[in-house]
Amino acid sequence: VQLVESGGGMVQPGGSLRLSCAASGFIFSNYDMSWVRQAPGKGPEWVSVINTGGIGTYYADSVKGRFTISRDNAKNMLYLQMNSLKPEDTALYYCARDRGGGSPPYRGQGTQVTVSS
Repeated sequence: VQLVESGGGMVQPGGSLRLSCAASGFIFSNYDMSWVRQAPGKGPEWVSVINTGGIGTYYADSVKGRFTISRDNAKNMLYLQMNSLKPEDTALYYCARDRGGGSPPYRGQGTQVTVSS
């Protein structure tokens, strides 16, 4: 399993970014996929999940209405469109796939998002 995130950067409050996650090593379309973030000095925070078909999506209250998760099963890609960014969205963002058996999920190395004026 390999997950590689990209698209992070520094943006001013109110700005937008689109994160991407390239998946390989497994049948991407068979798995729900998530975005998780971790701010400095804090634990991981689940952000959003999308089901295998891309129809069912769920969001943390902190990002609802501002972030949109999507996927392209033909390209093995996961996306997170982030709008109206706030300083509190600053974090390392990574995509994740459940591993099962109570083990920590598979995750990528992450992409840094910094929201600052």
